Amino acid sequence: MRETKKLLKAAGCAAGVISKIERAESLVEETILDIIEESAGIMVARGDLGVEIGDPQLPAQQKRLIKLARSNDRIVITATQMLESMITNPIPTRAEVFDVANAVLDGTDAVMLSAETAAGDYPENAVKTMHDVCLETEKNPIAKVSHHRLHEHFKGIDETVAMSTMYAANHLGVRVIAALTETGKTAMWMSRMSSNISIYAMSDSIQTLRKVTLYRGVYPCGIEKKSASGWSQVNETVIETLIKNEVVEDGDLVVLTKGMYKDESGGTNMMKILRVGDNNY
Repeated sequence: MRETKKLLKAAGCAAGVISKIERAESLVEETILDIIEESAGIMVARGDLGVEIGDPQLPAQQKRLIKLARSNDRIVITATQMLESMITNPIPTRAEVFDVANAVLDGTDAVMLSAETAAGDYPENAVKTMHDVCLETEKNPIAKVSHHRLHEHFKGIDETVAMSTMYAANHLGVRVIAALTETGKTAMWMSRMSSNISIYAMSDSIQTLRKVTLYRGVYPCGIEKKSASGWSQVNETVIETLIKNEVVEDGDLVVLTKGMYKDESGGTNMMKILRVGDNNY
């Protein structure tokens, strides 16, 4: 992993590396923690992993890997044979529906199709089915329970603001969370805490906007921050952008996070609650 990242950096590539977990030896506690630490995220490759460790052990390992990734602030993708029957059939089995739903309930950031879309007869149906199952499952209160970081010390001011924002938003009943971010880190921390409140990662960096699409519950939103002078104008620009995208309307509450210093990575140190329609932001 370190060598791969070194080569990417030398080539001027800023892409993150997703580690595919498919070997039994990678599940050793010390090894998997090292892999997660060096990765932008992991993929639970259940097909090859099942061959290595045996299918009966697979469900527990899936849950363990998802939990480890989330608790270490990394994304996790669950993949392989999720809707396998849809390679040749237009509808899934009920067992497959439960499989996708359980991955969502486990806390996965993303679910992934393989042969269903690469070589299947019903690729569009497969995507729509997975999409619909994920959205319906996320409506269940069981999927929203989270105690992430509640009993731990935070690593810095930016993480503290992110966690405080989620606590405030979940208890105040706000419409959306808007996170002005240079790297996407603030939005990532927020996404580790389960919530039914949408998080809009607002940035003028296309790389950051692409990155946050993998974070659970996070939506990328382009914004021209540099055109705004003064924090009141920044706040107004955020609200105008959300209204333009039909995300909020008059009376809605928005929790906004931002940094004191524009364009400085890791500088998130402010949280403000705004009401849409107020004359003074």
